[in-house]
Amino acid sequence: MTEEARNSEPQTGPALSVVGPGEGETIVLGTTRMRVLEDGSHTGHRLAITESVLAPHTQGPPQHRHGLHDEGFYVLSGTVRFTVGDEDHDATTGTLVMVPPGVPHTFANRTDEPAVLLSTFTPDLYVQYFRDLQEVLADGRPLTPQANVDAMSRYATEPATDLD
Repeated sequence: MTEEARNSEPQTGPALSVVGPGEGETIVLGTTRMRVLEDGSHTGHRLAITESVLAPHTQGPPQHRHGLHDEGFYVLSGTVRFTVGDEDHDATTGTLVMVPPGVPHTFANRTDEPAVLLSTFTPDLYVQYFRDLQEVLADGRPLTPQANVDAMSRYATEPATDLD
């Protein structure tokens, strides 16, 4: 078989993934409801995507840094306050915020209206962090700051304690 013939053969690999409205895994963490649209299982673990609804006056996590993944946030509706170090950025509908590894950050919905975010994780490893937090709550354990730090540490993430 020629090289040209080999390259024109149909490629086998992961099947197309389609997640419709209301579908996908749901993770509820306090006042935040997350829908996992892609957990990495269809992308060779290169990319995960979630949709999160932040209720009004939702406080985000403590400022933290990811060691191994980029995190992207696209504001679908509402306004989300991103804090990066000592700088605040109010991101409104249509705003994209990209956070590379090592950059301290957090986010919150400080408004009276819900906010909706589409988030990306490259690679996908951080989706399991949210599952771990949900498991803590499902087991009836409190989601203490230490439980959060313990979960973060399993995914190359640490609190940005130098900013306190």
